Amino acid sequence: MEQSCWPPLAPVDTSHLDSPPKPKLVEDWPKVKHSFGQVTAVTIDLQGNPVIFHRGSRTWTMESFNDSHHYQHIAEGPIPENTIATLAASDGAVLEERGAGIFYMPHGLTIDRNGNMWLTDVALHQVFKFMPGRDYPAITLGHRFEPGSSKSHLCKPTSVAIASTGEIFVADGYCNSRLLKFNAAGRLIRTIPQPPEFLSLQTPHGLTLLEHLDMVCVADRENMRVVCPRAGLQTSYGEGTQAATIQEPDLGRVFDVAAYGDLVYAINGPTSPMIPVRGFTIDPRSETIIDHWGKFENPHSITFCPNGSAMYVTEIGPNRVWKFTLTM
Repeated sequence: MEQSCWPPLAPVDTSHLDSPPKPKLVEDWPKVKHSFGQVTAVTIDLQGNPVIFHRGSRTWTMESFNDSHHYQHIAEGPIPENTIATLAASDGAVLEERGAGIFYMPHGLTIDRNGNMWLTDVALHQVFKFMPGRDYPAITLGHRFEPGSSKSHLCKPTSVAIASTGEIFVADGYCNSRLLKFNAAGRLIRTIPQPPEFLSLQTPHGLTLLEHLDMVCVADRENMRVVCPRAGLQTSYGEGTQAATIQEPDLGRVFDVAAYGDLVYAINGPTSPMIPVRGFTIDPRSETIIDHWGKFENPHSITFCPNGSAMYVTEIGPNRVWKFTLTM
C-alpha cells in the first residue's frame, strides 16, 4: 500500500542519527511515460500526490528576454497547453491537468498546508496565489510584464515558501537577487538582505523553511552555496544576524533546497566538468555537507512529502520527475 505523505512531520532533531536519511531511487516510477515541457517545479498536494509546473511547448532561450529583463515574446500569448499536472504518488499517472492559457514562462510552484497553490512566472514578473478550485488568483504580487526593483515590483521571481503563520517568502530572483517577506495578506514586511546584514545573494533560485530553527534556507545559485538567514517567524530578534553559510568546492551551482527535519537536501546543476551533478545533504547548524546522493543531468526542483516518506526531483532536459524514498 502506498504510504501517505501526511500528517506533516513534527519538528525533528536529526542530530542523534549516526548517518542522515539516504534518498533511494524508486526504480520503476513513473510507470507511465510523460511528454512534459521543461519541468521547472514540483510540490505535494493535500492528498500526498506530486504536482509539477512545466512550460509545455515553450522554452527559455537567449532571445526570451532583453538586457532590461523584459520578455520579448508577449505577442505569442500565454502557453496554450496545460502547465500544471497532478501525478499519482503510486504510479506517476496524470490525475489532473490545468493552467492552460495563463502562464508565459513558468518557474516556481508551492502548495501550502491549506491547499493554496503559489506559482511564479519569470516572464510576467509575478507571483500568484490560487485558492483550491479557483482559476483566478486571490493574491498577485508584482506587475504584469514589468520588471523592477521597487517594493511593489518583482524581477523574474523564482520560488515561494509559505510559513505556518501564513507569511510569504519570495525569492526575487534572477535580477534583484533578494528575498522578500510578506504577511499573509501580501503586504511587504521585510527585505533580505537589509542593514546590518552582510549577505550578498546572486540568483536566489530556491527556498525552504526550517521553522523550528527560525531559518529560511536559500539556494544561492550563482554564489554556489546555500545560505540560511533568520526567518523572523517567532520574533524579529536575530533578524540581520549572520546567516548560516554552506559553501564547499564540490557544491557547484545550487538550484533548489528542501527541508527534512533539521537537515536540508539540495540539488546542484551543471557547473563544470569537475563537479558532478547530484544531490547533497546539508546540516545548516554545523554549516557542512554531510552526504552526497543521486546522479542527474539538469535538476531544477526538489520537494519532500510533509512527513518525509517520499522525495521528488524534477529535471529540465530530460524533462522528467524522479521519486525517492528515504532509508535510515
